[in-house]
Amino acid sequence: MKTTTVEEMLKHVARFDQLRGSEEAFVDSRLPGCRRRKINIIGNGVVERTDLPDLQPNIPLPAYGFNLGMIQCDPGNGTALHAHKTEEVFMPLVGPWAVTFMTDSGQKEIVLQPFDTVHVPVGVYRGFRYVGEGRGTLLTLIGGPDPGKVEWTPEVYDRAAETGLKRDASGNLLIGT
Repeated sequence: MKTTTVEEMLKHVARFDQLRGSEEAFVDSRLPGCRRRKINIIGNGVVERTDLPDLQPNIPLPAYGFNLGMIQCDPGNGTALHAHKTEEVFMPLVGPWAVTFMTDSGQKEIVLQPFDTVHVPVGVYRGFRYVGEGRGTLLTLIGGPDPGKVEWTPEVYDRAAETGLKRDASGNLLIGT
């Protein structure tokens, strides 16, 4: 049996009132309806901005097989449609959230209430939007030891470029004018 110390366990704790995050983690960050604060708790997830200390994991230990984070935003905000090479799980913690996804008959959505949970399969285009009042918080769990980068729909890249945001060949965010 392995034991540890209180001091060692405290290295594995992220206090909610001390979490760091950023509103410029993704190429769609400046688009209308896409303002959100991304918080990396365990692992870097799929953030596209690698130069911001506020996007480093709040628990600075290696993640094996998953990445845990949160999104916070005001009503009507969320993310543009995107896909991942791994699965993703959403669980609203504060307020209701609409999870959008692509089907053969077009874009659909389901609304999740706090503590409802949805698993989005690999490769399915998805997004989410806060549909409550005040500021909402969504827990996100991304699978895999290497979640890769986000794949956005083509129009997201075009619209983002108009705001001065684009990605390099590795999928990292570039800030332009």
